[in-house]
Amino acid sequence: MTRIALLRHGHTPWNRGGRIQGRTDIPLDDAARADLGAKCLPAGWQDATVVASPLSRALETAALVAGRAAQPEPALIEMDWGQWEGQHGADLRADPNAGFRDIEHWGWHYRPPDGESPDDVRARLLPWLATLQGDTVAVCHIGIMRVLMAMASGWNFDGPAPFRIKRNRLFVLHVTGQDLRAEPQPVPLEDRV
Repeated sequence: MTRIALLRHGHTPWNRGGRIQGRTDIPLDDAARADLGAKCLPAGWQDATVVASPLSRALETAALVAGRAAQPEPALIEMDWGQWEGQHGADLRADPNAGFRDIEHWGWHYRPPDGESPDDVRARLLPWLATLQGDTVAVCHIGIMRVLMAMASGWNFDGPAPFRIKRNRLFVLHVTGQDLRAEPQPVPLEDRV
């Protein structure tokens, strides 16, 4: 059995502004850098392999928290939001012609126009999961975390998720083949001394 700890990247100006980032390479903001620079990986995870999405916000989060550069992992790039990328979710939600749905009403196969579905993301993550050996910290994005947590919990993107993804916490999954099991509680990052 392999353990993987998922960590969401720090805030960016687009996160704080309610814009959909997807694959647009928006860097961390200064407040996120200060916050993450004061944190470190918790006990039991300092020697783990550290990988990250190739987007700068994830790579920088990994370097700040782990104290070393992460290995970029293309499979961890954020879900492609297609035509909705860069737009405000509130504006899309208010436009009846946008076709926008909240994630709780997607199912595995709904996709933004010209974007990826959760099932598309799952299909690119499964081969990567099969390569894991030993404890791994994966710094990534909420879309990637939702898919992996859905796989671990049985959530099918229909109704409220049985988990809440917060920042500065490791969401630990046990990986056995293609089966995932989530630990019941996330593990907070520790304050750097």
